[in-house]
Amino acid sequence: MRISECYAGGRFGLSIEIFPPKTADGDAALRQTLTDLAPYQPDFISCTYGAGGSTSKRTVEWCQEIQQTHGRTATAHFTCVGSSRDQLLEWLEFAHAAGINNIMALRGDPPAGQTDFQQAEGGLKYANELVALIRSHFPTMGIGVGGYPERHPQAPSMEVDLQNLKRKIDAGADGVFTQLFYDNTAYYRFRESCCRLGINVPLVPGIMPITEFSRIQRIAQLSGASIPAGLASRLEAVKDDKPAQFAIGVEFAIAQCRELIDHGVPGLHLYALNKSQACKQILDALGIERG
Repeated sequence: MRISECYAGGRFGLSIEIFPPKTADGDAALRQTLTDLAPYQPDFISCTYGAGGSTSKRTVEWCQEIQQTHGRTATAHFTCVGSSRDQLLEWLEFAHAAGINNIMALRGDPPAGQTDFQQAEGGLKYANELVALIRSHFPTMGIGVGGYPERHPQAPSMEVDLQNLKRKIDAGADGVFTQLFYDNTAYYRFRESCCRLGINVPLVPGIMPITEFSRIQRIAQLSGASIPAGLASRLEAVKDDKPAQFAIGVEFAIAQCRELIDHGVPGLHLYALNKSQACKQILDALGIERG
């Protein structure tokens, strides 16, 4: 199933994001997670790769396993970092030959040790250029892109960030998958702004349940996402109690998702962090019908 088909005709789409593990034990744990989540019939499972493309081959290998062993559609993350145009096309050929028909097209984060994005010689500078490259050479590929309800940390303003997003859509993207957020009003404002700009593809909220407060704090800070004071206070009060953090985070995520669904979101994109328990509890509580 291509990305555009997941939301066609008002269909509610469900997607889950994972990353390639670094150890054999991590591989085994992820395979169990994929088995645990299979009954929820996600429309696709997306697989990231490390900064600088450090796990790009592993990403394709995991996408193949997702499709061949676990029977779900896979979406491979793909960035501009460290590659010339010819190298980008070579990777796209590799992914296409491996049966990957969906790409999450992103500019990408700088490799370790670099603070700013550096365009590779003969490469691309912006995600909209990557979308255009994919669409021109692989016109049937499904293409997702990222969106920031609270502004990309490197964008000088929300207006500039939204114009950058519009360029990605105009280049041929099929859907927007947002960075994590914990304040639904930020998503609603983002959706209204996109509508005013004529962005009419699905704007799928990205949900990362807080299962370990310190870890999510770091991720939120890097992505520019805010954590509501009331939620942060509750989690801070149990900072030495991981089960309590998990319970509070999942409870909040369930309520957050219910409200988003009531406000007509086209689907949910769950950041699983390679674990199934939180996703299972959220999906069980929501009772989303699949198929």
